[in-house]
Amino acid sequence: MIQEQAQGTIIDIMKDGTAVIHAALPDLERALLRDYGKVEIILPDGRRISPEQRRKVYALIGEVAEYVDGIRNAGTIESAKKTLKMEFLLSRMEGMERRLFSLSDCDVTTAREFINFLVEFIIENDIPTRIPLIENCEDIERYVYACLMSKKCAVCGRHADLHHVDVVGMGRDRTAICHIGMRALPLCREHHTEIHAVGQEDFLRRYFLEPVKIDERIADVYRLNRNPRKNS
Repeated sequence: MIQEQAQGTIIDIMKDGTAVIHAALPDLERALLRDYGKVEIILPDGRRISPEQRRKVYALIGEVAEYVDGIRNAGTIESAKKTLKMEFLLSRMEGMERRLFSLSDCDVTTAREFINFLVEFIIENDIPTRIPLIENCEDIERYVYACLMSKKCAVCGRHADLHHVDVVGMGRDRTAICHIGMRALPLCREHHTEIHAVGQEDFLRRYFLEPVKIDERIADVYRLNRNPRKNS
């Protein structure tokens, strides 16, 4: 569908959430001919990228540059940045405007989404990092989800198994119950043992983790039952 774009300004926001927008149409005659009715509004984030977000972005790009080129310097970082920004635009922004952005003044939302993309890219491609990846995350839940999908421990990055945060219960057959909607974490043997030793609440506070609910994709990765089996 061919669409026409028009930029406008929010004049007022009512108590019920209705916005009054003033927008100039690019071509009045064309607008009358096409009989415009409904419009789709994109609301860009007016906040600018924070220094902490910028630090995270360059730290993550540096990890990729060092892995790909064997060295981390201004040249390899700049090369990796160009490639990763383009990959981000092509694969993660289908529903948004695909416009190049600058890490010096992009908005907070774009910076956050780019950081999430970089974290997931590093996990999916098994790229080692100098410091724990979780320290450069913006969205812990998305980080844990990516770790679950790649079977990587959310604490240390080693190979992980699925740990049920929601207790299945003594005597219940895990192959018979439905796992969809239950909360889980990906943990290696060491941290699996630790969570049982210190308790789940203390463990989650210690490592700043957020469990995620098992969905169809996670169930496929761990071959978990999706439907409860009736007793025969």
